[in-house]
Amino acid sequence: MNIFKSSRGVNMKNVTEVTLFVLMGFTDKLEWQFILFPLFLAVYLFTLVGNSGMVVLVIGDSRLHNPMYYFLSVLSSVDACLSSVITPNMLIDLMSKNKAISLFGCATQMFLLVTFGTTECFLLAAMAYDRYVAIYNPLLYSVSMSPQVYVPLIIASYVGGILHASIHTAATFSLSFCASNEIRHVFCDIPPLLAISCSDTHMNQLLLFCFVGSIEIVTILIVLISYGFILLAILRTRSAERRRKVFSTCGSHLTGVSIFHGTILFMYVRPSSSYALDHDMIVSTFYAIVIPMLNPIIYSLRNKDVKEAMKRVFGKNGCINKVYFSH
Repeated sequence: MNIFKSSRGVNMKNVTEVTLFVLMGFTDKLEWQFILFPLFLAVYLFTLVGNSGMVVLVIGDSRLHNPMYYFLSVLSSVDACLSSVITPNMLIDLMSKNKAISLFGCATQMFLLVTFGTTECFLLAAMAYDRYVAIYNPLLYSVSMSPQVYVPLIIASYVGGILHASIHTAATFSLSFCASNEIRHVFCDIPPLLAISCSDTHMNQLLLFCFVGSIEIVTILIVLISYGFILLAILRTRSAERRRKVFSTCGSHLTGVSIFHGTILFMYVRPSSSYALDHDMIVSTFYAIVIPMLNPIIYSLRNKDVKEAMKRVFGKNGCINKVYFSH
């Protein structure tokens, strides 16, 4: 379609609106592409196996039928979906000369990316609250974290993610992209799209800062307050075994939360003048591809109940047992 006016109101002559984008990716050097392809394929396969395995464990082992592991299984499904939104298309682009993605495909990818990323933020906060209820007042845990509580928390996490994604997708793709169709990224993310728009993106940057900043503040506060009360409960307990178990469970959760929120804050809650797209591409790839791979390790392999469930479900003499339980 032809447009005749820029965002500043200056007349232009038959500027063609972009309908296809080109994802420039990490590199156009063939030797690097042959190195990156098996690397990201291995990461993706590990992500799918690790996260789908966690879901299977929670469904298949009745001893894991409690809110903590329901949250973990939902987190695993979100991580698998988040990685699947990005990685397969990136793998195809690494081995293809045609790196084009349609306007609709780009909008869909960005919508799903923001949906699953935001849902994970809310889930991590809900998991922190769950740990607070379980540790600070364990006698009332089954009442305080009943299905009438944890199911709405999971649903609300998804609804919050969808609403947040809808706002940014609508705001971003209402802009004009007439200057360039080359996105300096491996997937359609908000900052690189704003960088190539020929419209005034001030309002979009403000929306990004306010919404992401607000979600980060609220979810991080929930995590910090929950773990503040958990720390008080740990200091009061006299059982060394209970302290060790609590530190093991909560330490892994805090590790995952810190890595995830750290990358989100770096990517989205800062002035647009500080964007460096090449560096941002590496950080956002870590957030969208590497973290979903790490979460099964952080939350599962350090957890005694999960290890025992893996032995029961996959068999004591299986290869998984040999790899993870030989020590």
